[in-house]
Amino acid sequence: MGKHVIVGAGQVGGGLAESLAERGHEVILVTRSGSGPKRPGISPVAADAGDASAMRRLAEGADALYNCANPRYHRWPVDWPPIAASLLGAAESSGAVLVTLGNLYGYGPVDGPMTEDLPLAAAGTKGMVRARMWEQMRAAHEAGRVRVTEVRGSDYYGPRSSGQSYVGPRLLEPLLAGKPGTVLSDPDIPHSWTYLPDVVRALAAAAEEERAWGRPWHVPTAPPFTMRQYAEMVCEVAGAPAPRLRRLPAWVLKAGGLASPFLRELGETRYQFDRPYVLDSSASQAVLGFGPTPVEDGAKETVAWWWGR
Repeated sequence: MGKHVIVGAGQVGGGLAESLAERGHEVILVTRSGSGPKRPGISPVAADAGDASAMRRLAEGADALYNCANPRYHRWPVDWPPIAASLLGAAESSGAVLVTLGNLYGYGPVDGPMTEDLPLAAAGTKGMVRARMWEQMRAAHEAGRVRVTEVRGSDYYGPRSSGQSYVGPRLLEPLLAGKPGTVLSDPDIPHSWTYLPDVVRALAAAAEEERAWGRPWHVPTAPPFTMRQYAEMVCEVAGAPAPRLRRLPAWVLKAGGLASPFLRELGETRYQFDRPYVLDSSASQAVLGFGPTPVEDGAKETVAWWWGR
């Protein structure tokens, strides 16, 4: 069994820590507060991921280093560069494989399904931040200094989903109580949604599979579905009334952005919900060794998690 260092204990990092510990690995879980799942095999550590010397010490002897950090949305241009540089340096000094949890922002608006060979052509600030992170990692890999890969998913759904998820708790809570659910865009536009347990599986697989190193991969993701279709599935599974969805007017969202930095930042990625948004994971499924969880199964597991949380 190996040593695995995970930065971030949120909806992905915490689940990855538990999964690796269940397989018998030694897991070092790094957060600013030292928080995270409490179970044998997981050692929480309080540290700043942007502290290069601290991360080099923690990564000594590690087989894999996972970047599952999640800086506050409006602080990406400030917080991401030192974290990315620190973890890249830690991977280089330790020899650990650096597996970064990415997203699709770097592609920017595209026509048609997104594949891993698309150029990183985003013009928005957050997309450019993520694109620069990957280019720096890839350059270090191609120079022979380090082994890296990036695992990119679409918007998440499933157990552990955070309050920021479009189809997470803020939609589940009212619907399963028989109340109207609020959505931020047209609920009938097809959209790729990535199942959180599949994100965890993809990160672990990418760390172990040499063929995954040196390039990005998409998390195996089911065919796109609409928010309305998902709402209908979870309500049927839960035995709740048929869903009622109401769309939040654009002016309300804009007004909310005056007080909320998070809501203000959503404007940059609004294009993802104004037309079909489709992720193609066919290439990664062959390399990572698994296919996406069917949406019907994901909905059942999500409802079970919700009732049992």
